[in-house]
Amino acid sequence: MTANYRSERIQMVEDQLRARGIRDDRVLEAMARVPRHLFIPPEQREAAYQNGALPIGEGQTISQPWIVAATLQALRIAPTDRALDIGTGSGYQAALLAELAGEVVSVERLADLSERAGEAMDSLGYRNFTLVVGDGSKGYEAHAPYDVIAVAAGAGEIPPRLIEQLAEEGRMVIPVGGSRQVQMLTLVEKREGRIRKTPLCECVFVPFVGATGWPEVGESA
Repeated sequence: MTANYRSERIQMVEDQLRARGIRDDRVLEAMARVPRHLFIPPEQREAAYQNGALPIGEGQTISQPWIVAATLQALRIAPTDRALDIGTGSGYQAALLAELAGEVVSVERLADLSERAGEAMDSLGYRNFTLVVGDGSKGYEAHAPYDVIAVAAGAGEIPPRLIEQLAEEGRMVIPVGGSRQVQMLTLVEKREGRIRKTPLCECVFVPFVGATGWPEVGESA
């Protein structure tokens, strides 16, 4: 691989994203710019642009590129939008949102992951983001409402606080399912105070842990 992985990044965009139906030019351009390899542990970097999720520590993963692109495309992000990112994880999706939206708030329950994500984003010069350590199921009311909400953890149901913090005409993409193992990536839209849900594709995410999410492993439901 080359030192800056640019050719691998372009190949990822062409072979994994454009060839599989991602058509939003802004999303494709952002994913061609953002260096995914800087958001994963050094020992994983040779696999950074392959079509798959990768471990990032703390039992968490960075999602496969196509799922991230499908999420961002479904959100129809405008440059002036305020975005809420639930499950900062590596920070890769937050960085992409920082490319696409005007302002990004990203919430992560694990402080070490949030700190590492912030270091990666700072190193790339992003300044239009705020990282918050907390319960993602509660969103982040201080900056609400949000035009778009991207959730990177599988929920049994959509947390009510996130619906409340979604702006009128807002869009949310969230994996929803009745088990920890398999979810349906779902587009949620708010129009005139009413919610419309559109299934996008089947997916597998780490569990959404929080006050209205799944309990920690070892805890009772």
